[in-house]
Amino acid sequence: MTSLDSVLDKDGVRLVVDDAVATVTLANPAKRNAQSPALWRALAEAGRALPGTVRVVVLRGEGQSFSAGLDRQAFTPEGFDGEPSFIDMARGPETELDATIAEYQEAFTWWRRNDIVSIAAVQGHAIGAGFQLALACDLRIAAEDVQFAMRETSLGLVPDLTGTHPLVNLVGYARALEICATGRYVHAEEAERTGLVNLVVPADQLEGAARDLAAALLAAPRDAVVETKALLSGAVSRTYEEQRTAERAAQGRRLRDLAGVTD
Repeated sequence: MTSLDSVLDKDGVRLVVDDAVATVTLANPAKRNAQSPALWRALAEAGRALPGTVRVVVLRGEGQSFSAGLDRQAFTPEGFDGEPSFIDMARGPETELDATIAEYQEAFTWWRRNDIVSIAAVQGHAIGAGFQLALACDLRIAAEDVQFAMRETSLGLVPDLTGTHPLVNLVGYARALEICATGRYVHAEEAERTGLVNLVVPADQLEGAARDLAAALLAAPRDAVVETKALLSGAVSRTYEEQRTAERAAQGRRLRDLAGVTD
């Protein structure tokens, strides 16, 4: 593989690998990177296509908006070409509907794997599925013009693309409920103040800020970052004593590795 390699380019998703950094781009700016089942399958494929050398993944959207959410064509009787419409899916067996939604969710789950750190660089609109895709990443950098919103409830739906868990963890139950139930916009200042994003920058500095953060994440040894991410991501579900135990076990592995001791 060359130092800069285009690995995937299909259905509005482009994956480029540059040594230890991969960039996933939502590449349909004419539709404000609206999402579809084909795009979700391409995102899941991008996760499977990552070379083992990749340590940081940057997710970005071309154009003025990160992603305006689900393409409204999904709610028309005809749906997308070659795809079952959402209306037809709802009328089918419940087990098939559940399996289909689970397949869609796969586009949103791989960003939190312990072997990578993912960064969403978000500008303009991040609505519904776009908001949830940004939430799927470990870290978020936002442009000053960002507008997050969870609009599913206004359509009679719920956020089902894995966004509810990270949203509650980031901003707390009460604010998450208010954001989701009202569908209101969350702008840059509130997003940074509440911990929804790590950093806000002018729009013309967004890509540079993502590159700088990726470089900072690469400065530490890979295994130390992997172990630390696993510790932090599991902390919420562990008791204090369980976390102490996990810390000791992780540090023991690191010390043995640094000392050249093999199990």
